[in-house]
Amino acid sequence: MYIVNVHVHVLPEHREGFIEAILDNARNTVQEPGNLRFDVLQQADDPNRFVIYEVYRDDAALAAHKATAHYARWAATVNPWMAETRKGVKYQPLFPEQPEQFRVRL
Repeated sequence: MYIVNVHVHVLPEHREGFIEAILDNARNTVQEPGNLRFDVLQQADDPNRFVIYEVYRDDAALAAHKATAHYARWAATVNPWMAETRKGVKYQPLFPEQPEQFRVRL
């Protein structure tokens, strides 16, 4: 599996636009066959900071995600809105152990 937390800090005047753009990206990403989870979190004490928690079946699924039109549209839109360069941190899963356990639908 490929798991990454992307830390994002946007300029205050672009916060609402960023939220609109990331939600569009998220809604499309969860439809991808290789995506297991895509959570968008807004920091409680600083609404201009976000974490995007992404889980893919493998590196190929992440590469497929980055090749989509919706990802390209998102990146082109939000890159100028960053207060600092976004940072992705990769993780190894310990639990849950099976990819199917990551996809939780309420």
